[in-house]
Amino acid sequence: MSTEQVTSNPTTLNLQQLAADLVAQAMQAGAGDAEAVIAEGDEFSTLVRLGQVETLKESGSRGIGLRVLVGGEGARRTASASTSDFSAAGLRRLVSAAVELARVTSEDPFAGLPERSAFGQVEDDLDLYYDDVYSLPAQERIEQARRAEAAALAADTRIQNSDGGSFDAATGHKILANSRGFLGEYRRSSCSVTAMPIAQQGDGGMQRDYWYSVARTVTRLDSPESIGTEAARRALRRLNARRVPTQRVPIVFAPEVARSIAGHIFEAANGDSIYRGASFWANRLGEKVAAAEVTVIDDGTMRGGFGTAPFDGEGLPTRRKAIVEKGILKNYLLNTYTGRKLKMESTGNASRGLAGNPGIGPGNLFIQPGRLSPADLLGDIRTGFYVTKLMGFGVNMVTGDYSRGASGLWIENGELTYSVEEVTVAGNLMEMLQNLAVASDLEFRGAVASPTLRIDGMTIAGE
Repeated sequence: MSTEQVTSNPTTLNLQQLAADLVAQAMQAGAGDAEAVIAEGDEFSTLVRLGQVETLKESGSRGIGLRVLVGGEGARRTASASTSDFSAAGLRRLVSAAVELARVTSEDPFAGLPERSAFGQVEDDLDLYYDDVYSLPAQERIEQARRAEAAALAADTRIQNSDGGSFDAATGHKILANSRGFLGEYRRSSCSVTAMPIAQQGDGGMQRDYWYSVARTVTRLDSPESIGTEAARRALRRLNARRVPTQRVPIVFAPEVARSIAGHIFEAANGDSIYRGASFWANRLGEKVAAAEVTVIDDGTMRGGFGTAPFDGEGLPTRRKAIVEKGILKNYLLNTYTGRKLKMESTGNASRGLAGNPGIGPGNLFIQPGRLSPADLLGDIRTGFYVTKLMGFGVNMVTGDYSRGASGLWIENGELTYSVEEVTVAGNLMEMLQNLAVASDLEFRGAVASPTLRIDGMTIAGE
C-alpha cells in the first residue's frame, strides 16, 4: 500500500499556505485572478561501468511560479514569473514582476482561469508515492546497477564491453492554488534500473542495445539479472546487420517503438494544433480516422500510472476519455484556453511547469490491446520488417507524411531472421492508421504505451 503524505505534515501545510498567501498577495497587487504552483523534488542517479561507479549524482530542487491575469473578463492580460527564492523579499519581487509584466502584454479574450464549478480532483488513492524509493541506501542502489550490468556481461562471450548499468530514483511534490478557491497537492515517486551492453562481432563491428525496468516503488522493479539478460539478448540480435533493397512490405513496430505512433496520435489530437489548423485531424471529430479495431485512450486516473495525477495543471480533475474509439475520432485533448478557442470544454489535459501558460499533456496515453498475439500478427507475413529502433523526426503533422530512420529484424515466413540497419521507413500517418493491426501485448514502461503494431503497405528505402 502506498505511503501517501498525510495532511498533518507541517511542511505540507506550510507550502500549501505559502501558495495561498502568494495568490492573495497577487490579488492585493492588482491581479484580477492569480494561480501559484510550487514544485519540489529530489533526484538520484548512478552509472556503473565495468563494475566501477562512473557517475553518482544526487540533487534537490524547489521552486514557485505565479501566473496572474489583469483586466476584465474578455480582455485579460496575462503573465507569469518564477523563482527559487522563498524569502519574503523574493516572493514580493515575484508578485511585482508578474503583475507589472501582465500590464504591458496584449489583451487576449480567451485567457483566464477555469470557471469555479469546473475545479476538483480525484479523491481516490492513486498509488503514486512510495518512501522506499529514497529510503533504499545508496550502496544498495549502486549494487542494483552493478548487478544489471554484470548479468549482461555474463550472458555471452561476445559481450565484453558496456555503456554501463544505471539506477535512477526521483520524488516530486506539487501544490497548486488559485484565486477561485482551488488548493490541491500530490506526491509522486519513481525508480528505474537499466543495462546497456555492447556486443562485438567477428569483424570487430559493435552493436549497442539496452533494457530497463521502471516502477513507482523498488518492490515492483524487475530483478537486475533479468534486465541485464534481456539487454544482452537485444544487443546480440543486432549483430551482423545488413541493408535490404528498397521495397514495399508490411512493417511491424515493436512495443518500445510503437508507442511513438501513440505519441503522434496525441500530437494530432492536441487542441493547440487543432485550433491553429496544424493537424491533419482538424475539423474531423466524429469521422473515421483509423482501422475499426483501433481504440486510443487517455487516462489520467489510472492507479499507479506514470501519467496519473489527481488534477491537471489548472486544477481540473483528470479523467479517462477515448481519443479514437473503434476507428472514430471522439475527442481532442484540451486545456481551458484551447477549449475556449474551439468553443469546447477542457478535457483535463492542462500541463504546466513553474513559468508560462498551461500547455497540453497526456495522462496515461495508450493504444488499447487487440486480440492477436505478436506471433499471430507476424504469422502470415512472407517478407517484412520488424522495427526495434527509430531515428530522426521526419513527421509532418499537417500532411501526415512520415519518414524515419530505422533498424530491426527482417521477417521471413512469419519468423524473425537477421538484423537490418541503415534503412528508412516511410508512409503517411493518415493511411498508416487506416491499415493498423494491434496485438495484445500492452505493457506500461512510461506514460505513453502501445502493444505491437502492424502496418501493411509501407515503404522501406534501403539499398
